[in-house]
Amino acid sequence: MRFGLFGAAQAQRGGPDVDSAAGFKDYIDYVIEAEALGYDSSFIVEHHFTGFGQVSATLNLLTWIGARTSTLRLGTAVIVLPWHNPVLLAEQAATLDLLSGGRLDFGVGKGYRHNEYAGFGVKMEEGSARFEEAIDVITRSWTSNERFTFEGKFWRFEDVIVEPPTHQKPHPPFWQGAGHPSSIERVAARGHNLLLDQFASMAETGRRLGLYRDAMIRNGFGFNPHQVGVARAFFVARDEAEKEAALDRRLAAQRRLHAISVGPDGGNDASIMAFADTREASEESALYGNPDQICRKIEALRAMGVEYLLLNGGGTSRENLRRFATEVMPAFRD
Repeated sequence: MRFGLFGAAQAQRGGPDVDSAAGFKDYIDYVIEAEALGYDSSFIVEHHFTGFGQVSATLNLLTWIGARTSTLRLGTAVIVLPWHNPVLLAEQAATLDLLSGGRLDFGVGKGYRHNEYAGFGVKMEEGSARFEEAIDVITRSWTSNERFTFEGKFWRFEDVIVEPPTHQKPHPPFWQGAGHPSSIERVAARGHNLLLDQFASMAETGRRLGLYRDAMIRNGFGFNPHQVGVARAFFVARDEAEKEAALDRRLAAQRRLHAISVGPDGGNDASIMAFADTREASEESALYGNPDQICRKIEALRAMGVEYLLLNGGGTSRENLRRFATEVMPAFRD
């Protein structure tokens, strides 16, 4: 199996006595240690207007991490395409891929938080169309060695050639976040890799993986289980009390996520928002517990076909990172 990281740093807001960069610096050191411990990748989120300092400039942070590491895959999970000029984004991502020696995993999505769409003045109902058009532009930008003109519904580019070229050919791998069956079908129709969220139940995760595998084969791309990255929260607990406290924190974070994601009517039909708001459901989807408990959950995921886990630690605990690497990962390294 492969194990990577999923998540983000936080930049604390405050007065002159607060180092707002401290959270970013701590996360960078955390990721550098993860590479040394044998983790394969670090996928970093993009979010805006949260009030609690989530990463907003993903490619900038990954460029810094790329300069401090040598083998770690540098993933975005996900860049929300409807908010970005696709040609500018293609240039920035290509620069990271080139400088890192071809380590970029380009994870993209259409977003799901109402407050972010509202903040950017983009209609949420246009998200899917904007997303698909942006993928078309970025793919053409990375694969065309000649000037081209693009005329779309949302973007128009005339006589452009996108520079620099990417290191990976024909381009860095696309990873799409998806959960609804129709969305998974669209991912497989393009032959892109799939990112599955950390809140879905074990059974639902297995169902989504099966849908994607079947669609990839049906579309003639074949299937490799490492094309599916499954996000899971992880916490290696010393005892039951520590596990229970971690579960309390996780459920509180889920509720905070819900509060900033729903629309004025209180609804949101994104697949990532379909989690059950119960402690039992939160525990079932997370890799929390002692090493034996965590190994049993990973064995169940592997039996469904999961071979690539992206671990969200909800922070930068070095002890948690080290214990998972030394007490869990060896059991699943072939």
